[in-house]
Amino acid sequence: MKDSFINLSSFMASEKTKYISDKGDFTPILEKIAFASKIISRQVNKAGLVNILGAASTHNIHGETQQKLDLYSNELLIDILKSSGYVCAMASEENDDAIEVKERNGGDYVVVFDPLDGSSNIDVNVSIGTIFGIYKKIDSGDCVASLLQQGKNLVCAGYVIYGSSTLFVYSAGYGVNGFTLDQSLGEFILSHKNITIPEYGKIYSINESNYNRWQQGIKEYVNFIKSHPERQYTARWIGSFVADFHRNMIKGGVFLYTEDSKNTNGKLRLLYEANPMAFIVEQANGAATNGKERILDIKPTGLHQRVPLIIGSKYEVELYKQYREKYG
Repeated sequence: MKDSFINLSSFMASEKTKYISDKGDFTPILEKIAFASKIISRQVNKAGLVNILGAASTHNIHGETQQKLDLYSNELLIDILKSSGYVCAMASEENDDAIEVKERNGGDYVVVFDPLDGSSNIDVNVSIGTIFGIYKKIDSGDCVASLLQQGKNLVCAGYVIYGSSTLFVYSAGYGVNGFTLDQSLGEFILSHKNITIPEYGKIYSINESNYNRWQQGIKEYVNFIKSHPERQYTARWIGSFVADFHRNMIKGGVFLYTEDSKNTNGKLRLLYEANPMAFIVEQANGAATNGKERILDIKPTGLHQRVPLIIGSKYEVELYKQYREKYG
């Protein structure tokens, strides 16, 4: 059968033999997330036609105004994962506390997710996405404690981007593959096989309006990139992490959300955003750091911990570390 006709379920079944002995079988969780993403995709495509645009009257733990589609996507993922029988606890960017699953006594896995990354862009029709990570429950059986594992312990991570098409990208530790939703079939079809990020790129993605709040090493790094002696870099900043990350995964480059005088610990969340994407980028031959250490080696201290994130092609990430070491 040609690759273009391999659907997500068939692909996962064929890949399962690579990891089932040590990681168990978490494919039913992936199936549930894929199903939820189809429903979210449908709602995104109807935005403007139904009452799902705009802000809700609530805020999340980070003080951010929640969008109506944020809440819808969050509740959908929670309900679908609860019903799977494989998940004993969850953590979401939109929930203050961990969500312990007591139905059916839970399962052997915990899931972390950002249900709708970039949701502030919903109303202006910019690509948004879902990010998720799956861990195996730790031996002690404490499901909630299992949520605070290092990213290197992930058994699977992925993201969904809702753009000109809906693309489901995931890795179970054996490379990265992407599946495009065929709306006529209602199936995710393998479209991006063995994704590998170029060793270096020509794109840098950073919000330069924060320039005056950066430490000197960050300023010097960006200045060097802009006047690189061998390559002419292009600035690309969408402001939707999934969209910026996915573009750089395909074309090569670096995404940076660094610390600054206003956000001393950065702004992105370790559990829901940094760890899953770092897992994916490393599987695609890229790198991710906070400027001092590998993202996947950071020990989480809380569900909503923030970190600086520099992620993408190895050359640009390693160059950033050199500038931070030089300037402190």
